[in-house]
Amino acid sequence: MNWAAVLGALTEREDLSTGTAHEAMAAILAGEATPAQIAGFAVALRMKGETVDELSGLLQAMVEAAEPVVLDPSVDAVDNCGTGGDRSGTINISSIAAFVVAGAGVPVCKHGNRAASSQCGSADVYEALGVPIDLEPADVARAVAEVGLGFCYAVRFHAALRHAGPARKELGVRTAFNFLGPMANPARVRRQVVGVSDPRMAERMLRVLVANGAERPLVVYGHDGLDELTTTTTSTLVEWVDGEVRTQQVDAADYGLGRAAPDALLGGDASTNAAAARRVLDGDAGPHRDIVVLNA
Repeated sequence: MNWAAVLGALTEREDLSTGTAHEAMAAILAGEATPAQIAGFAVALRMKGETVDELSGLLQAMVEAAEPVVLDPSVDAVDNCGTGGDRSGTINISSIAAFVVAGAGVPVCKHGNRAASSQCGSADVYEALGVPIDLEPADVARAVAEVGLGFCYAVRFHAALRHAGPARKELGVRTAFNFLGPMANPARVRRQVVGVSDPRMAERMLRVLVANGAERPLVVYGHDGLDELTTTTTSTLVEWVDGEVRTQQVDAADYGLGRAAPDALLGGDASTNAAAARRVLDGDAGPHRDIVVLNA
């Protein structure tokens, strides 16, 4: 891998080809890049602005390096996952919504991780609920087939990302890695709902999902900054229909759901959010249930 050429191109704001981006990520995941090269690559790419081709190449390499989850061919599962980074401190909306979706009869193969910038990630709340998060691939597939919901713990299935971990942690800023995670489901599900806190990335992420085989991808963001459909104001949903990007506004009021104050959606640590999840799933009415239902 010629890192000098790649970094030189990025600092000149030249876009990389899909193949070059793929090669760079493959080298990172193989442990063949130094922390300085990884940090330089991530920051230069972010400052230039990631293209669809670049993100597609990065994602392809990431999925190829992951330990795969092979679902039963008869199971057409979905995933719902957000980029995080909205620093909202809400309950784990998409994680709870996954239970609702599964309960409605749609199999879910959820991909997630522990908290990075928040108090509680999807892995944290599931663990607090008693869900085993560190399952073997065959056990995840079995859970999806038999229960309707399986969880892919990102650290378990994307072990090669450990090579980028120290550089990412020291940088402390959001880079392409943050956008790739929600799209890199190791089960390669074809139907995904991805929440993004940066509206500028929505259409790009949708096109990357399509380029990587998604059949029914949706990318959503709340106009209050949430990486979810929100109930505090309106939201935007970006979808791929008949070979083109379509955008629509979503208002919870159109579904008979009340407008919520931002504070009403707040959660806390894993035990607090697990308790909130149990209340929602027990049928307690209120803002938490409303936003979970909207996203489900």
